[in-house]
Amino acid sequence: MTVDVYSASLVVPMTAPAIPGGAVAVSEGRIVHVGTRDWVLRVLAEHGQHVAETHWPGVILPGLVNAHTHLQYTGMAAVGQVAYSGFEDWSDAFNTVYGRGARDWAADAAEGGRLSLSYGVTALADVVTDMEAASALHDTGLRGVAYWEVMGWENGAWRQGGWQRTDAQIDQIPASPGVGVSPHAPYSLDTEPLLDIPDLARRRGLRLHIHLGESATEADGRGDTPDERWREVDAESFRALRRDGFGASATDFVDQLGVLGPDCHIAHGVYLNPHDRAVLRARGTAVALCPRSNAVIGLDEPPIAAYLHEGNPIAVGTDSLSSSPSLDLLADVAALADIARRQGYRGSDLARRLLAAATLGGATALGLATGPNRVGQLQVGALADLAFLDVPVTGIADTIETVVRYGSGNNAATICGGEIRWTSAAWQGPAAIVPGEGLAHGVDPHAETSNQTHTETS
Repeated sequence: MTVDVYSASLVVPMTAPAIPGGAVAVSEGRIVHVGTRDWVLRVLAEHGQHVAETHWPGVILPGLVNAHTHLQYTGMAAVGQVAYSGFEDWSDAFNTVYGRGARDWAADAAEGGRLSLSYGVTALADVVTDMEAASALHDTGLRGVAYWEVMGWENGAWRQGGWQRTDAQIDQIPASPGVGVSPHAPYSLDTEPLLDIPDLARRRGLRLHIHLGESATEADGRGDTPDERWREVDAESFRALRRDGFGASATDFVDQLGVLGPDCHIAHGVYLNPHDRAVLRARGTAVALCPRSNAVIGLDEPPIAAYLHEGNPIAVGTDSLSSSPSLDLLADVAALADIARRQGYRGSDLARRLLAAATLGGATALGLATGPNRVGQLQVGALADLAFLDVPVTGIADTIETVVRYGSGNNAATICGGEIRWTSAAWQGPAAIVPGEGLAHGVDPHAETSNQTHTETS
C-alpha cells in the first residue's frame, strides 16, 4: 500500500512545535507520521513502505475548523453584503428574505460546504434551522457537528410536546460526522425549553451550542456588578426578567439553567463582562468569535484582548453568508488580530494563539480535539485533514504571523481524509519527487512547476 507524503517548507502541527522542512505521511485517511522530511522518509523506508511524495514550498496546516456558521444561508449572501445599524436592523433584513421561502436549503448548504473547502476549512459547527440542510456535512464529506437549532418555544407549547418533537427531529439528522443541539439564544426561548434542552442533548451524548452575547440586550444591566435578585424569581423567560426590571446577564441566566459546560460552546460572546467571561472559564465553555459578522450587523467588537489575557478558551467562526462577506476563516483570524492590537494586547504570542483558535481551539469547542476522529491538528492517528497555504516561509514566528495576517485568500489546496478535495491555480506548482532525485539530492523543488503527478518512490 502506498503512503502519501506531503512535505513543505514549514509544517505546523499545532500539537507540537512547527517543523521547518517538515512532512506529513498519510495512509488510509489518517496521519501515520509527522516530522522532518528526512526522518519521515527514512522511517517509511525502514519499514519497506511504498511512498508517493509531493512537496509544497509554502506552509502545511491542519484543516481549519469553523466553529460557528449556518451553511444553509449561503444563498442569502445578499443580506450579508450590507452594513447594518444593529442586531434588530439586521434581523429585520434577514427575516424579510428568509420569510420569502422557496429556497433549496440542501443545495445552498452543499455550496457552503464546497466554499468552506476552498478556504482550507475541513470541519464546522453547522447550525441547522431547516431539516433539508441537515445532511450537508455528511453529504459533502466534511467533519464537524450539525447542531439542530431549537428556537421560538414558549413554556406552554413546550409542555405540550416540545421535548418529544425536538427528540424526533434530532433522529432525522445523519449521525455522521456528528450531531448536536443548539438552543438558539436566551431571548428566543422561554425558561422551560432552555432548562430541558441541555438534558435532552446530554442524555443522548450530544454537544450543545448557543448564541450568547450577540445582542446588547443580553449584557448585565448592572455592569460589572452582578445583580443576584433575579435568582429568587420564578421567571418565565429572560425577556420577562428584563421586563420586570432585573439586570441579570444572559450568561448568568443560561448558566443557572445548566446550559453551559465543557460539552457546550457559545457563538459571538461580544456583550460579556469580566464576570460573564469568568463564568465561561469556570464551566470550561469555549467561545467562537465571529468579528466580521459582528461588523456587518453593527455590533461592538468582541473583547478578544480580554479573552486572551484572562485565558478563556477561544475558537473562530465566520457565521453565515447572511451576515459575513465570506466563509474565509482566515479573514476572521486577521480581523481578530487587528482588534486585539487595537484593544491593547501586546503579547508576542498573538499570531500563534489565533492560529491555534482557528484549528485546535475549534476542534476543542466541538469535542473533536481528542479521540479517534480528532481534527485541528497534525498528529499521528488523527484524520488526515490538511490545508496548504501559499505564503512565503521565513522564520517560524514570522511565517505564522504572515499566515494570520495575510493567509486569507491564499489557500492552495485542501485535503480531507487523505483525499485532495480542492485546489487553486497555485497548486500547479508543487514538485512531485522523482526516485533518486529531488530534495534528497539537492534539487530545488521550486524550480519544478510542470509536473503535479505523484511519483512513487521506494
